[in-house]
Amino acid sequence: MLVVFGENIKVRKRILQLIDSLTDDEFNGTPSCGGWSPKQIVEHLALMECRVATDIAKELKNPDSIRVFKKPISVSASPLLKSDLLEFTRPSDRYLSISEIKEQLHESRNFLLDIYESSTVEELRAKSFKHPVFGNVPLIQWFRLVGFHERRHLKQLKRAVELIKMDSGKFYQSTK
Repeated sequence: MLVVFGENIKVRKRILQLIDSLTDDEFNGTPSCGGWSPKQIVEHLALMECRVATDIAKELKNPDSIRVFKKPISVSASPLLKSDLLEFTRPSDRYLSISEIKEQLHESRNFLLDIYESSTVEELRAKSFKHPVFGNVPLIQWFRLVGFHERRHLKQLKRAVELIKMDSGKFYQSTK
């Protein structure tokens, strides 16, 4: 399991450390130059992980799911690879505390782990579902893809935190 989740665990730890350096207002604040707030970035990650787990669980039950070759998913960590934002992973403008978002992250990770632990590697290799850039990706690769996706957004999160800290308390706009 560590091979599949090793990178995911490291990246998630860095995300949690980074958001722990913020107040709830900073976490929800939008940088003055625009873009997502740190909260929106992290909420997007939780929504994405939950959606991937849901899609894997659904596909495991699909007798018509196809076996495909592995895809070069590591490139998904690059900000140069662009993909349209899927509606079900769009973060809200709702104010959330850091502890609330941590709970969402915890729940989404546990959901993904439960799906992995209740499946066999052969089942996960034998089935796939569609990625917007790579086409059909074997289910086994989706677990690592979550980590690559988080690594990609970690860079965005670091930048948003830097901007929020630079803007100082009076200049950022809270979504409260």
